[in-house]
Amino acid sequence: MKGKRGRVLLQAIINTSFCTRTTHSQSQILLMDPSERYCYNPTLRWNPQVEEHFNEAYGAEAFARISKALTQPSCYSCIRVNTLRTTTDAVIEKILEIQRDKRLHMSDDVESLTGHKHGPAVEIPENGHSSSTETSPVIKCQIPGLDYVVFVKGSGPHDIQYDYQQGKPPKEVIVSRKCAEAVLRGAQVYVPGILACSAHVEEGDVVAVSVGVEQPGRDGGWSIGITRGIVLQGLQTDPHYLERDGLYIGQGITTMSRAGIFRGLLGLGVDMTDRVFRLGSFNDVLKGDIFLQNLPSIITAHVLDPQEGERILDMCAAPGGKTTAIASLMKDKGEVVAVDRSHNKVMDIQNLAAELGLKSIIAYKLDALKSVNMNNLIGITTQECREDRVGLSCQEVESGSSVTRDLSSLATEGTEKDTTGNKILHVVSPVDTLPILDKVNIPDEEQMNGGPYRSKAELRKQNRRMKNGPGRNQSTGGRVDKCEGFPPNSFDRVLLDAPCSALGLRPRLFTGEETIASLRRHAMYQKRMFDQAVQLVCPGGVIVYSTCTINPSENESLVRYALDTYKFLSLAQQHPRIGGPGLLGQCESSDGYFEEWLRPGEQDLVQRFDPSGPHDTIGFFIAKFNVGPKDA
Repeated sequence: MKGKRGRVLLQAIINTSFCTRTTHSQSQILLMDPSERYCYNPTLRWNPQVEEHFNEAYGAEAFARISKALTQPSCYSCIRVNTLRTTTDAVIEKILEIQRDKRLHMSDDVESLTGHKHGPAVEIPENGHSSSTETSPVIKCQIPGLDYVVFVKGSGPHDIQYDYQQGKPPKEVIVSRKCAEAVLRGAQVYVPGILACSAHVEEGDVVAVSVGVEQPGRDGGWSIGITRGIVLQGLQTDPHYLERDGLYIGQGITTMSRAGIFRGLLGLGVDMTDRVFRLGSFNDVLKGDIFLQNLPSIITAHVLDPQEGERILDMCAAPGGKTTAIASLMKDKGEVVAVDRSHNKVMDIQNLAAELGLKSIIAYKLDALKSVNMNNLIGITTQECREDRVGLSCQEVESGSSVTRDLSSLATEGTEKDTTGNKILHVVSPVDTLPILDKVNIPDEEQMNGGPYRSKAELRKQNRRMKNGPGRNQSTGGRVDKCEGFPPNSFDRVLLDAPCSALGLRPRLFTGEETIASLRRHAMYQKRMFDQAVQLVCPGGVIVYSTCTINPSENESLVRYALDTYKFLSLAQQHPRIGGPGLLGQCESSDGYFEEWLRPGEQDLVQRFDPSGPHDTIGFFIAKFNVGPKDA
C-alpha cells in the first residue's frame, strides 16, 4: 500500500512539474510578438578576433553594413550568354517566355544596377523595342564588352504571412544552413536538407521553413545540435527555439508526409510557394545557351583579356565558370588549360565545356601547388590509368582502348590533333614514346546485364553515398587525365582564382568557423600558389589574381607580397572597371602579427567589390599584374 501511495505521489509531482513547464512555455508564446519571430532578420556571428580585425580594416560602421549584406542574396540573377551558340536577344526572349509560362512575378528593384554613376546602364528589349526598366524583369548589361550578360531581376526581402494564431504556431520544417542558403538563392527544399518537422505533417500541408544554424558547442567548436527527425512541438523545448527567431525564410507545401520525409533519402520535400527573396531558378533552363555566374567572375575573365591563339592556364579552375568564359572570349580559338586537384571537379569542368560546346578547353587533375615541373620538360607525360567506373577491366584497356603517340615528333609550340580528333599538347623537347590511354565509353552494369543482383550490403553502401555524397576517395565515375606539371614560362596568361575563406559569398548565415589563425593559413597557401603562377607565365604575359573574400589578408596583402617579392611584376589597369578601390595602409595585431596592404597610387589599380555597395554583388577582389623581363 505504501509503495502504491509513493508511486501515486511521484506521478502527481511529475504531472504538476510538466504542466507548470508547459504553461510557462505557452505563456511566453502568447506574449511573443509573431512579427519578431516569424521574419528574416539574421545576424552573423563572427569570431571575436576576426570581427576586431575587420573592424580595424573597414571601420565598425562599414563592416556592420557588409556583415548585414552578406546575409542576403543579390536581388538579381546574372546570366552569361553562350554567344557561340545563340544571341543575347534570343536568350532574353526565351527567359521572358519562360517567366510568362511560370507566371513569375519579380520585383523591379535593381536600383543598384541602374542608379549608380559607375554602374551599367541597362536597355530592356521587349518585342524589339527599348522600354523602361520598370516594365521588364530582364535587362541587358550595357557595360562595354559585356553585352552578352543578362540580368534577371528579383526582389526582397518580403514579409511573409505565416498564419500565426495565438497559442497555435504554424506547422514548421527546420532545414540545414546550406539548404537554407540555396533556398534564398531560388532553390527548393529537398529531403536531405530537412532536419526536423512538426508532428502530424501530411502531404499538401502548408509549413513555415526555418533554419538551424550552428551554435557554440561545449568543446569550444560549433555544431548544429539537432537530431534529424526530431518532432517539433512549437514550444520553447524545441531545439534552438529562441535561436531561430528571425530565421524564417518562407513557407511552402509539403510533397510528402513526415514519415516519407525521414524515411527517404532523395526527392523534393517542400515546394516553396512564398519566399523572403524571390529569385528565379535556372536549373536545367536553356542548358548550353546560358550559364549562371556572378558579375565579378565574368569581369575577371575580361580583365585577363585573353586573345585568340594564346595558351591560357586556369590554375584552380573548378567548377569551370571562368574557364569557359575565357574560352568564349577567345572564340574557342587557342588553348585553355584548366587544372584542379579533385577528380570529380575535373569531371565537372569537362562536362561544362561539353555542355557549352567549347573545344579549346583541356582539363587535368593537378595540385596547383605542384604546377611547375622542373625535372620534366614536357607538360603532360602521364594520364590516370585507373578507371573509376565499375566494369572496366585491364583486358578491355589493353584490347584497343589505348593509343601510342610518338611525342618526339611534337617538339614545336601549339597543339594538334591525333587520329581520333582528340587535342594533344605539343612538347618542349623529344622524349621516349609513352602509351596514353584514350577515352572510352563503358556501359554500366544495368546496360550490360539488364539489372544485376545487388546484395543488401551494396544497396546500403549506395544509399549512404547518395545521402552523404561521394567520399574523399570516391569519384562519380569517368576517367580524367593526370598532369605532372608544366615547364616554366609555358603560358601567355595565367588566372589564379585562389581557394580562399569565401567570406564574400552571399547569402551566408554562418561565419564562426573562421579564426585569425585560419585566415592567415589561407593567405600563406595563396602565396605559395602565386609563386607557382609567376614561374609558369611567360615574360610579357599577364597574371590575374582573384578571390571571393572580404579578407584583406588574402587580397591586398598578397598584392603587397607579389610586388615586393617579384620586382618584374607591376599592377596593370583593369577593363572593365566597376569595382571600388583597394584598402590602403597596414595592420598590426595584438599578437605582433604585421601585414602591409596597398600604398598610395596602387588602390585604383585593383578592384574590390563590396557586398553592401551599389552593385549588389558578392564580395570579390581582382588584381592584374603585367610580367616584365624576369632576368631584369
